[in-house]
Amino acid sequence: YLQLPADLTKMHLTDNPHPQVTHVPSSQSGCSIASDSGSSSLSDIYQATESEMGDVDLTGLPEAPVDSEDEEEEEDEDIDRTSDPLLGRDVVRECLEKEPADKTDDDIEQLLEFMHQLPAFANMTMSVRRELCSVMIFEVVEQAGAIILEDGQELDSWYVILNGTVEISYPDGKSESLCMGNSFGITPSLDKQYMNGVVRTKVDDCQFVCIAQQDYWRILNHVEKNTHKVEEEGEIVMVKEHRELDRSGTRKGHIVIKATPERLIMHLIEEHSIVDPTYIEDFLLTYRTFLTSPLEVGNKLLEWFTVDSLRDKVTRVVLLWVNNHFNDFEGDPAMTRFLEEFEKNLEDTKMKGHLRLLNIACAAKAKWRQITLQKPSRDSPLFFSLLGGSDKGFGIFVETVETGSKAAEAGLKRGDQV
Repeated sequence: YLQLPADLTKMHLTDNPHPQVTHVPSSQSGCSIASDSGSSSLSDIYQATESEMGDVDLTGLPEAPVDSEDEEEEEDEDIDRTSDPLLGRDVVRECLEKEPADKTDDDIEQLLEFMHQLPAFANMTMSVRRELCSVMIFEVVEQAGAIILEDGQELDSWYVILNGTVEISYPDGKSESLCMGNSFGITPSLDKQYMNGVVRTKVDDCQFVCIAQQDYWRILNHVEKNTHKVEEEGEIVMVKEHRELDRSGTRKGHIVIKATPERLIMHLIEEHSIVDPTYIEDFLLTYRTFLTSPLEVGNKLLEWFTVDSLRDKVTRVVLLWVNNHFNDFEGDPAMTRFLEEFEKNLEDTKMKGHLRLLNIACAAKAKWRQITLQKPSRDSPLFFSLLGGSDKGFGIFVETVETGSKAAEAGLKRGDQV
């Protein structure tokens, strides 16, 4: 799970989110963001050159044996059971009730999935949350009105409320209520700290997780050392976290966890860490949450294409974009023009191999559609021209469409195959 940007005003949700998005549990994937179920890598595009394209594109569809009706009913029951939130909480509670030393990796993943929803953990990185889940202790206070901390009492733990409500009564007479997901107790320091006010439960069956002061300080302090902040003109524009994906020490490096939108775009053409190999795919899947228009990315890519050293990297980004999210271009006239301009750039620079890959990806991902174009009379112009045919040895394609014409309004586009 990724950190949301600190400045939520920069976030923007569009009316047309990407379809068919599936989330991969972190225990099954080393990357920070799940991938689009229809996405595929550049190797898939290369493989397309080795076989003829059929009418139906089945790329990315999983294979599964045909089940009997009885087995399907059993599976439906399993799905119903796992989707029950009460059963989910029971599983979490079982994990919480274990001693820290007895918690397995699966237990910690279960706790991690539950804890990331709570406000107390919102501004923490995934590795911090994982380490906190491995040391937390579960406590239950059954009676309402029970005092948890006295005023002036020395603090030794950080508390997060999992169920119920507590009230903090301050010496000046003021009070505040804290509910599920809120925290109280120590700050991440080894200094002696004392409670200001009285903390008591307001309802029965209040549940907490507690993390000892020593552990809380160690984990947060250690992770601060593991983060690298990139500054420009005195402002932090990117934060990276050092991660190790295995205990051998061979797969380690920095992964981007937070950045400004401009810096995230720039990172598309920078060298990516071995622990963050899917950065481009992740960006293309999620950019609509922090950019107002895909042209912000497209214009930058066209600008960088003029630089010889960046040309291959830019082309790789565009090929992945077309192959994984062709609907970004097909449903947006401005992005269609971007693709045409990029195609012309490939022609001008004689990058014939990449141009062929682009054409294959577009042909494989395009959808069938029917267009009706009415003419006032038999002699009226068509406002578009065709290329190809049996005498040319390839199919019939639309070569040009006159801007603003009836053909353009009907939805005919350059590159359409008839």
